[in-house]
Amino acid sequence: MVSPDQVEAMIKAGLPDAQVQVQDLTGGGDHYQVVVVSSQFEGKGLVQRHQLVYRTLQQAMSSEAIHALSMKTYTPQDWAAGQTV
Repeated sequence: MVSPDQVEAMIKAGLPDAQVQVQDLTGGGDHYQVVVVSSQFEGKGLVQRHQLVYRTLQQAMSSEAIHALSMKTYTPQDWAAGQTV
C-alpha cells in the first residue's frame, strides 16, 4: 500500500518542478488519480507526458503497490489557460 503523500513525493522526485494532486480512488492505497503540472511536459505529446510520470512511479507500479493509475498532465501554460488539453 502506498499513501497519497508517497505518490506525490515519488512524482516530485522525478519531476522536481511538478505541482501534483493525488486522489486515492478506493481508499485502499492502490488505485490513484493524479493531476500533474510540469514544465517538463512542454513540447511533449500525451503519451510522452504519461511516460514521464510512469517512470517516477516505476518501482511502485512494478511491485503492484500501485495497481491502477489515472492521470491528467498539463504544462503550466495549459493549466493557466483552464486545462484545455
